[in-house]
Amino acid sequence: MCVYYVQEANSINKSLSALGDVISALAMEQSHVPYRNNKLTQLMQDSLGGNAKTLMFLNISPSDCNLDETLTSLIYASRVKAITNHAQRNTESKEIAQLKEVILRLKSGQPVEEVDV
Repeated sequence: MCVYYVQEANSINKSLSALGDVISALAMEQSHVPYRNNKLTQLMQDSLGGNAKTLMFLNISPSDCNLDETLTSLIYASRVKAITNHAQRNTESKEIAQLKEVILRLKSGQPVEEVDV
């Protein structure tokens, strides 16, 4: 049973390391962001570097015995804080709306007029 927990901890650490790499790349505004290095970062791609606002909570301990972990968490959070996205509202163009209407009509078997797009 202990082997399972070690494997799980290693998997979590790999995911967090990959997330840290992505956060560093975004914070430094690098041209390449390594989203594909891990499933976690692939799933979070739209939330981290896309057109979204992301909120991160940090949990730290006031205990002296957790000082190293607290410092690591604070450094991690400072890197996250350096990321700036320029989120914009997603708007649907008139053309897309017209084409969706054409698709609906075709699926329902209704005649479709010629559409200028």
